[in-house]
Amino acid sequence: MPRSVNSVAAKARRKKVIKLAKGYFGRRKNVHTVAKNAVEKGLQYAYRDRRQKKRNFRALWIQRINAAARLHGMSYSEFIGKVNAKGIQLNRKTLADLAMNHPDAFKAVVDSLK
Repeated sequence: MPRSVNSVAAKARRKKVIKLAKGYFGRRKNVHTVAKNAVEKGLQYAYRDRRQKKRNFRALWIQRINAAARLHGMSYSEFIGKVNAKGIQLNRKTLADLAMNHPDAFKAVVDSLK
């Protein structure tokens, strides 16, 4: 009996990889074996960077809070220590937003700590 090959499924698998490689340069976009490696690597980077994005944003918020706190004569560590001691329930994202977009509100927070 001749060997049966499910070429429909195989073509669908290859097509899926090629679709994910859309926008890549050179043979990475249209040669299956090259595209498969490029797509796998791209998915690894995507997985890794979803976690790194959270770290980067937290670092950015800390820098913004530090800059705003220093304008009011306080270091970042002093500021956060006092915020936690007073039991103020504002996270770093919110504090950074206040520091950037609502300096008067941030000043009110700093004044409540002094």
